[in-house]
Amino acid sequence: MNSLDGYRPRAAWMTTLMLTALALINFLDKIVLGMVAVPLMRELNLSPAQFGVVAGSFFWLFAVSTVLVGFLSNRIQTRWLLLAMGMTWAVLQIPQALFSSMAAFLVSRVVLGAAEGPFYPVSVHALYKWFPDEKRNMPVAFLNQGAVVGLLLAGLLIPVITHHWGWRTNFVVLGIIGAVWSVLWLCVGREGNLVQRPRGSASAPLQKVPYRKLLSNPTVLCVFFLGFAGYWMLGANMTWLPTYLEQALGYSGITSGRWFALVIATAAPFSLGLSWLSQRMLARGASSRSARVRLLCAAFVGGACLFFVLMLPGLSPGQKVAVFALAGALPTVCFALAPALLSEVVPDAQRGALIGIHTALASTGAAIAPMLIGRIVQAHGNTSAHAYELGFATSAGMLIVAALAALCWLHPERSRGASGKRVATTAA
Repeated sequence: MNSLDGYRPRAAWMTTLMLTALALINFLDKIVLGMVAVPLMRELNLSPAQFGVVAGSFFWLFAVSTVLVGFLSNRIQTRWLLLAMGMTWAVLQIPQALFSSMAAFLVSRVVLGAAEGPFYPVSVHALYKWFPDEKRNMPVAFLNQGAVVGLLLAGLLIPVITHHWGWRTNFVVLGIIGAVWSVLWLCVGREGNLVQRPRGSASAPLQKVPYRKLLSNPTVLCVFFLGFAGYWMLGANMTWLPTYLEQALGYSGITSGRWFALVIATAAPFSLGLSWLSQRMLARGASSRSARVRLLCAAFVGGACLFFVLMLPGLSPGQKVAVFALAGALPTVCFALAPALLSEVVPDAQRGALIGIHTALASTGAAIAPMLIGRIVQAHGNTSAHAYELGFATSAGMLIVAALAALCWLHPERSRGASGKRVATTAA
């Protein structure tokens, strides 16, 4: 069991709250394009395939910037990196409210994606400086609920803003929200003081493992694959679910926004509940293989099966929404457990970089999925529910393959033993 010396719960959870708010903004920025897809495609005269390219472009430089800033986070305090991100996001919203061509809009999304890419690994790295290993599931799960709340608010508010003031107004509102968060973070943001050192040697230097060894570790590679599958599903859902609800299932813009909010809200209890269950199992002595790996794989397989259920004949639109909500909710526990699995085998001095590489590689799934599904929808008709469901079935396939790979090769305890890394979290 890890030492709790230097653990300050109040400051740790205040940081968690602020970063959860930033996650909310991050996902509002991501989902807004999907939420205004119908009027945007109409005004800019975009086909589904062209819109898929614009949506996926958000992730084109996402991976590069994530890796670069991940390495920087090993040297620069995370509070300053996070402040820079918040301010940059706010500024980059304004051009999106002004541009009117596909090319100009695409460039704006590419640059914004590069600015937002490092958010998750830097935030997780920042939180791990506040929480010891045995307490890391819940704060990261809580951080992920910022995304849920952001998507929930998007479903409720963006259609209303679009209806009354036009789709471009949403980007102005997002710029203002980002600026407010940046001012608050400048006032209250602090750096955590927990680091990992070899057990029994509080003054020993931080361990490092060659990156070639870390990047060839089966556990690390499996976590990367799990993240890829999770981001594939996330990119597909965020981009195409609003259009699926409106164009294929026949709901109005405001009603489909409410259904979208319900789908997103469903993820919160599953993500928090499964993260809590995993942490509880660890506290009772279960291995990480059981408490994290097998639990995560079960969630992936369950979600995948439900995505396939969508294709069954005879389901009403309401039933399809309910099935989709459960299918999308179960795999979201990946975003809490995957970084925790990495932190078990990666030294603190390299953790920011590895979580950055993980997010970079995983996010390529979110870049590819919208484009592929756009082609599927265009080939089968953008008013056909079956076309969208074929696209969502690609997520099911990815989830199943990733789960099978993890069950075969993801062994955190074995990987720690092989690298000789057995560390405890103590105060710096």
